[in-house]
This record gives sequence, structure tokens and C-alpha cells, in this order.
Amino acid sequence: MEKVLVTRRISDNAIKLINDAGFDVTVYTESKDLSQQQLIEMCKGHCALLSVGPNQLDANFFKSCPQIGAIALMSVGYDKVDIAAANKFGVPISNTPEVLNEATADIAFLLMLSVARKAFYMHKTIERGEWTFFDPLKNLGQEIYGKTLGVFGLGRIGFEMAKKARYAYGMNIIYHNRSRNNNAEEKLQAKYVSFDELLEKSDVLSVHANLSGETKGIFDKSAFEKMKSNAIFINAARGAIHNEIDLIDALQNKIIWGAGLDVTNPEPMKKDNPLLQMENVCVLPHIGSATEETREKMAVMAAENLVAALSGKQMPQIIDPSVYSKP
Repeated sequence: MEKVLVTRRISDNAIKLINDAGFDVTVYTESKDLSQQQLIEMCKGHCALLSVGPNQLDANFFKSCPQIGAIALMSVGYDKVDIAAANKFGVPISNTPEVLNEATADIAFLLMLSVARKAFYMHKTIERGEWTFFDPLKNLGQEIYGKTLGVFGLGRIGFEMAKKARYAYGMNIIYHNRSRNNNAEEKLQAKYVSFDELLEKSDVLSVHANLSGETKGIFDKSAFEKMKSNAIFINAARGAIHNEIDLIDALQNKIIWGAGLDVTNPEPMKKDNPLLQMENVCVLPHIGSATEETREKMAVMAAENLVAALSGKQMPQIIDPSVYSKP
């Protein structure tokens, strides 16, 4: 019986889907990332891979694993995968779009509110025994009612974030995309602006773009200097979209007011990172999709994609369908 490798523990229902399709499953259960060479070694004797976590799937991987006929990612992002190399070797790659839109937008919204009210920092003051004398002018946050939310990457997740902000807090929505989002403009009265205008006019700037050569490091010193001094920067997309050294500098020098991160650069973040001690900063360990419901949907979708490929069908969530037209 052919075998499928899964690089993390995932839901029993997803494993059962693969088993029921007639394949054995090997699950990597150790709580540490695999090096690429370790992954290549583990792939021996397996016909397909369900990849969970930051596995680097490049030309060297595909050349070293000619027996791997399909790869299902349990993620939306695929910046760790060389799609051109996968196509060259005829390996279809799928991801898990849409199922985590609301959960990830919830985290961005949570970070926005937490930063605005200094929630994480104020919690720490209780642990330090500093909840004592009441000073009405100390540790003040800011309100976001009626302010302007700028969205960088107004796709499905960005739309959910903008919808919450618009309906719950009456925020004005501006956005910058590679293309216009007519749905958001109609339903949320969102206004398309240039990147510079997004920086200059946003009271809260929330990042929901894919990581690419175009977006990598785009939020750097120059970008932060164009933002309002009372602006809040939120990133729940990919850490490499912001330059973390520049972000720290912008916060320390009060160029911007605060930041909320569910993704960091690098990741994981070290425990001595100065962002963790800042009053106006909230950091989470990349938990955008971390609900029971969403992780279940992601695992099942990844398994369904893999089963489809192993059954000779096109993966429902194929990233680049042109792989099927390769000779």
C-alpha cells in the first residue's frame, strides 16, 4: 500500500480521509521543525506529502524526491514553495484558501482593539503588582470609532477585517491593492488609494497581502515615516512584509503610535525582542487560524486535495492549474 507523509499532527478526520482512499499515513510527531534534508529523507517511500509548517519546497527538494507526485499545503500562503520548480517536475500543489478568512480577520481585529487600549501591557501591570494608585492621566489608549482603517491587500481576509471595522465601529475604509475591489467599494464604501495615500491617511493600517517580491519588506523606515504619529500598524499576514528593525525604531521614536503583530520577522520571535515590552504593542505567536473549527477545515481540505490528486483528478484548490498541461 502506498504511503502519504504528513509533517504535523492533524485532525483524525483528515487522516481518515486519506486512509479511506487506500493509503497508509506516516505522521511526523516531534515538536521541532524538519530541515530540508530531514524532510527529503522522510519522504523516501512515500508517494505524496501533506505539508504543515515552514517546509522549504524548492528545486532541490523536487529533484531529490521524484517519487512525490502531489503536495497539499495546510495553509493559504505558499511563499515557501517554488511553484515554477514544482511545475517543472510535474507536481501539483494545493493550499487551503477561504476557510480561515474569518478567524484570521478576528485576530487582526483583536490586535487593533488590544493595541488601541494597551491591553497586553496593562495585563502585565497586574502581574507586576502595579495595579495600585489610580492616575486618570496615565496609560491612556485611543478610541477608533469613526477613524480610518487602511487595508493593504483587500482580498477575502482583508474584506472580513474591513467589514467588522465598518459595521462595528463606523470606520472609514481605504485600501491599496494591485486591482480594485468592486465588492468592497459597493458594500463597505471602501475607497481605493495609492500606497503613499494609504500610509498618510490611515489611523489604523492592517496588512492582509500575500508575501511576494513586490511586498517583501515594503513596510520599512520610509513607509513608517509617512504614517501618522498616532497610527496603529497591524500585520496578520506574513512577517517578512514588514522590516522589524525599522518597526522597532519607528515605535521607540514615536514615529507611529502602536503595533499589533500576529506574524513576526523573523519567526518565531525571540523572547528578548524589545517589542514585547512596549506599552503600545501587542504580539501573538501566529495564531490567525488557531480555532478548532478552522484548523479542522484546513486539515480536511488539504486531505481532500491530496486524495483528489492521488485518484488522478485535479486538486480542487490547485495553486497553478497549468501544471496539468505539462507534457
